[in-house]
Amino acid sequence: MATPLNQTVADSALLGGSLPLGLLRPYLQGQDDADGIGPGLMAELKMLARQPSLLVACNYGGTLTPVDGQTTETLPLGSAAVALRAIAALPNTYAAVISGRSLRDLAAISRLPAEIHLVGSHGHEFDMAFAYSMPRATDGVLQLAGNTFMERLTARLGEGPGERLVTDRGLAFERKPAAFAVHRREADPDAAEAATSLAREIAAAYGLFFIEDGTVLDLSALPPAKGAALDRLRAQLGVSAALFAGDASSDEDALATLRGPDLGLHIGLRETTARHQLRDPEAFARVLAVLFELRRAWLFGEEAVALERHSMLGDGSSTALVTPDGKICWMTHPLPDSGSLFAHVLGGDPAGHFSVGPLVASRLLGQRYVDNTMIVETRWADVAVTDYLEPSPEGITQLVRVLTGTGPARIVFAPRPDYAGAPCAIEARGDSLHVVGTSEPIVLHAPGVRFAIEGDGRHATATGHADLAHGPVVLTLRCGDPEAHEPDPAEEPARRAAVALAARAWVRSLDIPAVKPSLVVRSALTLRHLVHEPTGAVLAAPTTSLPEGIGGTRNWDYRYCWLRDASLTVMALVELGSTDEADGFLAWLGRILATAPGPEWLHPLYSVTGAPLSTEASIEHLPGYAGSRPVRIGNAADHQVQLDVFGPVAQLIDVLSERTRELPDEHWRLLVQMATAVSARWHEPDHGIWEARRAPRHHVYTKTMCWVTLDRALRVARRHGRTADDGWEPLAAVVRSEVLAEGWDDGAHAFTVAYNSPDLDAAVLHVGLSGLIDPLDPRFLATVAAVERELRVGPTVFRYTYDDGLPGLEGGFHLCTAWLIEAFLAVGRVDDAEELFARLVALMGPTGLLPEEYDPSTETHLGNHPQAYSHLGFIRCARLLDEVHRRGR
Repeated sequence: MATPLNQTVADSALLGGSLPLGLLRPYLQGQDDADGIGPGLMAELKMLARQPSLLVACNYGGTLTPVDGQTTETLPLGSAAVALRAIAALPNTYAAVISGRSLRDLAAISRLPAEIHLVGSHGHEFDMAFAYSMPRATDGVLQLAGNTFMERLTARLGEGPGERLVTDRGLAFERKPAAFAVHRREADPDAAEAATSLAREIAAAYGLFFIEDGTVLDLSALPPAKGAALDRLRAQLGVSAALFAGDASSDEDALATLRGPDLGLHIGLRETTARHQLRDPEAFARVLAVLFELRRAWLFGEEAVALERHSMLGDGSSTALVTPDGKICWMTHPLPDSGSLFAHVLGGDPAGHFSVGPLVASRLLGQRYVDNTMIVETRWADVAVTDYLEPSPEGITQLVRVLTGTGPARIVFAPRPDYAGAPCAIEARGDSLHVVGTSEPIVLHAPGVRFAIEGDGRHATATGHADLAHGPVVLTLRCGDPEAHEPDPAEEPARRAAVALAARAWVRSLDIPAVKPSLVVRSALTLRHLVHEPTGAVLAAPTTSLPEGIGGTRNWDYRYCWLRDASLTVMALVELGSTDEADGFLAWLGRILATAPGPEWLHPLYSVTGAPLSTEASIEHLPGYAGSRPVRIGNAADHQVQLDVFGPVAQLIDVLSERTRELPDEHWRLLVQMATAVSARWHEPDHGIWEARRAPRHHVYTKTMCWVTLDRALRVARRHGRTADDGWEPLAAVVRSEVLAEGWDDGAHAFTVAYNSPDLDAAVLHVGLSGLIDPLDPRFLATVAAVERELRVGPTVFRYTYDDGLPGLEGGFHLCTAWLIEAFLAVGRVDDAEELFARLVALMGPTGLLPEEYDPSTETHLGNHPQAYSHLGFIRCARLLDEVHRRGR
């Protein structure tokens, strides 16, 4: 459930734009819960979060804090204070507290910062000057009423001096600028009843307003005015919508002013006009946290192009992303993890881009891949651009952009090397633009285009126009070629045809399932172009720091080769009939093992060159996608212990040898090394598949993969007549027994993330999917039901819901969704598998690509893009469903 918030978390929430995972996730799942944040309230919060300007206001005692009165216990809940401060820090968003306390007392006891507007004494006190503005006559009336009240109450209770009403009967008294107040929180029942009755009498006798606000009674010279105060704040701040939350009868005045998109909340169970009621201030604190997360996502993500709408270009060595409107927004050179030349996706125009489009604003008609290729076409009404990366010698990246149409086009070339951190200039030389000041040659060949070059002292931008009525314009960006090279535009159609021919020939060699065949082909092409052909390594994704939560800090660099991800990627291609990628990857892994101290000391990931990663660092000058900081390069997971990685490698060798009906000696040696590594370290705790940045644990998925390693090694040995180590089979039995004994949690009634933990993890579905137990075993059936119940939200499945120690939220993982689909099929729930698969298909981007995650709360795709995990999971589900269809269920 909720994670307590301390000051460190509060500061990180404001500075990093994120709130703790445990505080938020349970309330973004769209289900009714004990705190009242059900689908109806969630829907209204989503609408409210998207208002152009927003005021969030509330009462103090009983709303922000569990108690009222005069006591040190009336500090606001830490979680509420953090969330309210975070809300106030958002653009076009304001926070206020409108309380019955005097303004001086409210400021002192709440300790809320200046960015939160404070209004005291039931809506009248906007500043300290109010205390000096009351007429003397009013002051005299209040003094007389207070004295009369004290004298008569003392007599009525049979007490001595007035101070005994405090010490013996628990009453307290306060003089406010416009009222005399009686605090009853500590009073005994008789004293409280007598004080209440007498206060009504005195108020009527002296022409004062009687206000009962929780345990506080006010005899006020002014009527309650929280509604007027809320309206005044609206006008003063110019907001388009407001949320008001309160617990007292005086708060109904403010609730009555709400209209249109406004939202009213009542804290507690008394009768109210508010549409929604919450149990207590803790529940309201969570509403504030949810509202903050929703609004932050809307504010910072509004202008960012949706991740799934980006298309990827690839040539087997380099990749680039292009936006739906023809902007190259991400490209690195010469390696996938090299500094970027264009990083618009992480920092807007200042981070670099290469844009083309109509000179005069024109309707964008769409973007698509040319059938069965990685060539992308973007079309406007009178302009079109065709983009592709042309295969080139190693170390050279060649991006080709062909403009066609009938109207004039505008071209903006804004290179920003090394994540926009390295200065550079542009020089025009004939028909080419040369980027000057870089470590590698970078030349844009643009025959027939004349550019105007402007600089800011650090970087340069070239802007050109082209009249397409005179014929196509071919733009060729060539990086890393030390030799002068002038591509002939007349040869471009033939070169493009050759690129398309090669891609289509590869697609024809595949065994494509009948289920969503075009999307399977797109996924297969995507996976193939995440393979770095010069080395055989496989990227998890071509990008870095595309966020797992908009505005949050879960931003990681995926431009590396994880042994697990790579094995599963090329295995998906093997199962479609393409084995070259698997052979290349296993050869790459063999080269790494040749220099490693032992297979058990393999790192979980490497650069594509096979080198260990550099230290994880942040690029401070880039704001990140949709304001999501930090932008990271490198990945600290390189230093983790992840003992599950041997399993996918063993699975790959098993599937590959079965497909090819042969087992090369080098593949058998790799398999022996994987089994040897498991034998040496299976009993150790590790950081697990999800790379938790916390102390190692005995993860159930890891132990399952250790068993898989041994099981597949034995299977391959039997199939191909190899001699298995005598210890493998008994050790496999020991590992299996331990998983079944320690991985099951009776309380959760499921296999869980780690030994002695009740927390669910979607990865434990592999206990059944791997064959460690029969999928129809009651324990696996219960685990599937638990994952569906606890981790599935609509079309997606979360990895887990426990607090992993990192701030902010993440989305559901498309790979986990694929696992649940596979689990449904394994247990015979075909209709459920079909339904969830259809919902996964609906999440595909317009050109058939998927990032890593999906947030069902904000309906936003998240994470690096395109993600190998997402596409390999999709391919496997399509294949399995095709098999079910062919069997006739």
